[in-house]
Amino acid sequence: MANFKFTIEFLFVVISMVIPTGNANIGHFDEVWQQRSAQAKKDAEEAYNPNPEEVTHDLNKHVAKTLEGNNGTRRHLKDPGSSCLATNPIDRCWRCKKDWAQNRKQLANCVLGFGHKTTGGKAGRYYVVTDASDNDMVNPKPGTLRHAVIQNEPLWIIFKGPMVIRLNEELIVTSNKTIDGRGAAVHIAGGAGITLQFVKNIIIHGIHIHDIKQGGGGMIRDSVDHYGFRTTSDGDGISLFGATNVWLDHLSMRNCKDGLIDAVEASTAITISNCHFTKHNEVMLFGASDSSSKDEVMQITVAFNHFGQGLVQRMPRCRFGFFHVVNNDYTHWLMYAMGGSKHPTIVSQGNRFIAPPNQFAKEVTKREYAPESEWKNWLWISEHDLLMNGAFFIESGDPKKRRVFNTQDVIAAKPGSYAAGLTRFAGVIHCKDKEPC
Repeated sequence: MANFKFTIEFLFVVISMVIPTGNANIGHFDEVWQQRSAQAKKDAEEAYNPNPEEVTHDLNKHVAKTLEGNNGTRRHLKDPGSSCLATNPIDRCWRCKKDWAQNRKQLANCVLGFGHKTTGGKAGRYYVVTDASDNDMVNPKPGTLRHAVIQNEPLWIIFKGPMVIRLNEELIVTSNKTIDGRGAAVHIAGGAGITLQFVKNIIIHGIHIHDIKQGGGGMIRDSVDHYGFRTTSDGDGISLFGATNVWLDHLSMRNCKDGLIDAVEASTAITISNCHFTKHNEVMLFGASDSSSKDEVMQITVAFNHFGQGLVQRMPRCRFGFFHVVNNDYTHWLMYAMGGSKHPTIVSQGNRFIAPPNQFAKEVTKREYAPESEWKNWLWISEHDLLMNGAFFIESGDPKKRRVFNTQDVIAAKPGSYAAGLTRFAGVIHCKDKEPC
């Protein structure tokens, strides 16, 4: 028996060594995965916006409209007669409603940015997770999160109560799902992370994700009617691989083996908002390889997040695509905040950057693997950012192209002095039924 076990383990290692990296953790790239890959390519092409500046302007317009009731001050917004504080337009859309628990799907109407067409499981029924176990990777038990996410139909997944879910292997989510942790104090911790591979239309909201490990691989079900061999997973908190129309909102994330959030392989139409990130080295990776030009279609909004204590770098680290980083609060980093290679477009607007005490880590930006003669042509813009404690942002690119984002006929982003207020409630919110969140 011992020799048999050794033989199987050795075979898994050999298989993982010869699998093409473009297939991620898929051990056998069979016809099902080939079809999913082909469909994901079509979905990315369809989701791609040839005029990304329209999306950036629209988000800034919503922020400005939300703050109008405050007469331009930085005080927090409050509905008359309500205990609810809502400090940005996404939260303003749902948080002040006492009946949020009875109308959970209203949340799908609130997303802004490049992920604005995401509806998750709005068209489906509710699925209540009642069991925190994760013991069977091929035939998951009904009532578990793994059983919920493999269903072929749209689902709005909620939780019966507080629970800590230790995933034995990566959680492979199918299209048209919402994972909604509001009101339940849900932690995904101590095991593997979440994988969104060749899927579309996903919302993940209100979940704690931390202390994520590498998965060992093996046979894992990825839909009701398919399972297959997976190699070792990287240990990302959330891994997007060929995923489109994804919204990650109000997550609290820390201490994962690899990245907190990685988006690769032409993932696009993504919004990451209202999250709180702490205690991690490589926070976000958008585009995994300098040779993967398919990431030219990548378009991601990073808005209203708090990058907090114990962070080192990659907030985010970008390749090829278009990235709108707006009204975030960067209170901590040890190396740098935003970096990239392979001519990504980075539009930084209205962020607050508080540099660390280290005199050699004051620069917000980092260009990698390119001389200045090359990166000087990359479009990296800083508008209305608040740079504190010696922080500085080195811009680049054609000044004429920069003016597209700062003209008289568009509403400018709110300046970085607003960032602390706009991100005040970043991370998981402790919501109670029949009370505003």
